[in-house]
Amino acid sequence: MKNNKQNTNAFLIHLSAFAGFIFPFGHIITPLIAWQTLKERSEFLDEQGKEAVNFNISYTLYSFLLTLTFIPFAFGSFIREFNHFDNFSINLDLNSHNFLGIIGFGTVASIIYLIGIALVIIASLKAKEGENYKYPFTIKFIK
Repeated sequence: MKNNKQNTNAFLIHLSAFAGFIFPFGHIITPLIAWQTLKERSEFLDEQGKEAVNFNISYTLYSFLLTLTFIPFAFGSFIREFNHFDNFSINLDLNSHNFLGIIGFGTVASIIYLIGIALVIIASLKAKEGENYKYPFTIKFIK
C-alpha cells in the first residue's frame, strides 16, 4: 500500500505542472512546493520531484530563448523604419516573407508546447506505474 501512495504522489508531482494554466509560473512553483513537502517520504519521490522541477525550469528556459530569437524577425520592418529619426513612421508590413516567418514561428512554438504537455503526461503515467522517468533535454539545475 505504501508503494501505491508513493506512485500516486509522484504522479501528482508531475501532473502539478499543469498549474501553469491557472497562474504564471505555476508549472515551476507547484511541482517545487509538492516536491519540497514530499521529498522526505522516499527516495523515489525525491528523484521524481527533482526531475519534474528541473524539466519545467528547462522548458521555460527553452521557451524564453525561442521567444528571444523570434523578436528580431517579428519587428524587422519596424526596426528598419526606426533608423530614420527625422521621418519616423511605424510600418508593420506583413508581406509574404514576414507572414511566413510568423507562421513558421507559431508552428514551432505550438509543436514545442504540445511536446511539453505530452512529456508531462508520459512522466505522470510512468511515475504512477513506479518507473523512474527521466525527461529528455533536461538541464540538472537541482541535483
